[in-house]
Amino acid sequence: MKHYLGILTIITLALTVSLIGCSESDTANPMTSDEESAVRLTLDETYDNVRNGAHLILKYYPDEKAFKGTVENDTNAVLQQVRVEIHLYDSATGNATAELGPTPPQDLAPSESLDIVLPEEGPAFDRWTAHPEVGPSSSGGEGSGEHGGQSSEGSGEHGQGGEGTEGSGN
Repeated sequence: MKHYLGILTIITLALTVSLIGCSESDTANPMTSDEESAVRLTLDETYDNVRNGAHLILKYYPDEKAFKGTVENDTNAVLQQVRVEIHLYDSATGNATAELGPTPPQDLAPSESLDIVLPEEGPAFDRWTAHPEVGPSSSGGEGSGEHGGQSSEGSGEHGQGGEGTEGSGN
């Protein structure tokens, strides 16, 4: 009986260590991290981050009322259906005010880049987050899984007409 109890204790310990290791590595890995970033950039900060091999550099230009930048494939393989999305926030309320994008999906060859321009739309905002999305949706249509397989013109996670994580301010 002691022998079985000892084996059961070892198995329990191994599973516990394994589960703790998995949850820690998931939060540190941008490939499995949540889509939205806890970092909300101010209007004068630049988003510069790599997610799933897509290197997005994006900045807000208030005079043009637009977000501009590039997304580049930093891998040695084709990135399928690369898109960019921006979420706007009002820091006084902490609420999201609008979603810009996603941009139309486009495959990017290794080292290929794509210019991004997303005009500002919606209510006033003073914070924002952005992220590139890569790959086909789980439903088999265009757009990411969060957008329910919709193209950039349709309903998705944020309702009808959503036009188109983590980030670091520079």
